[in-house]
Amino acid sequence: MIDLPANWQDQLQQIDWAKIQEKVSDYGPALKIIKDTWDRETLAEISQGNLFVSDKMLNEAIAKNIKGDSPVRSVLLESKENGRLNITIDTAKIGKVELSGEVKEFVHEGDKSYMVYRVRERNIPHHGLMSWVFSRISLAMAQRMVGKLSISEDLPVEIKHNNVRIDYSKVLAESDFGRTMFHGHRLLDMIEIEKATPKEGGIMFQTKLNIPEDVKDDLKSLLPQKNNG
Repeated sequence: MIDLPANWQDQLQQIDWAKIQEKVSDYGPALKIIKDTWDRETLAEISQGNLFVSDKMLNEAIAKNIKGDSPVRSVLLESKENGRLNITIDTAKIGKVELSGEVKEFVHEGDKSYMVYRVRERNIPHHGLMSWVFSRISLAMAQRMVGKLSISEDLPVEIKHNNVRIDYSKVLAESDFGRTMFHGHRLLDMIEIEKATPKEGGIMFQTKLNIPEDVKDDLKSLLPQKNNG
């Protein structure tokens, strides 16, 4: 059990990243990745256990990975307050495909990273197309927590009846977050995602920020001292 001060989340928001990089130069690569991935508000939300990511941000991330030769023109997510995640796919060959369903699981813990989406009201059409689409949806959802991810065309996608399961662990392991160490620990192991729940306008991720004792001690030593005067 890590013994953190009651106000450690507030203190994390006050970290002077430039000061840390100046004082502890060998942490530079890790700190650059952290800075490029999180702002202070994002770090605070992750540490508090809930990170909200808007549909707008997710749709922009997906759009960046749709090229001119892609099988779809666009993929749009629409999160609803009742927990539904609606997906509209505009394809060149068959026109629009509309899906409505729920994110049954969205998990990242160590080397285990996967998403399960359950389609409601219809069977899943065009398995090849769905593999392409859900690969990009799952990576867009993970990107807010772990930074830019490379699209993999061979991401394991399993479709059974109305359930789509995407294993994105390999992509995370090969990302900057997966390859970068901070104090002997992978950055990727410092964050866990327990679930993702669609809300109106975006998705709420339930998260944990795992800070090992040695990392915690270094961060605490670099935090601003409380001024009691």
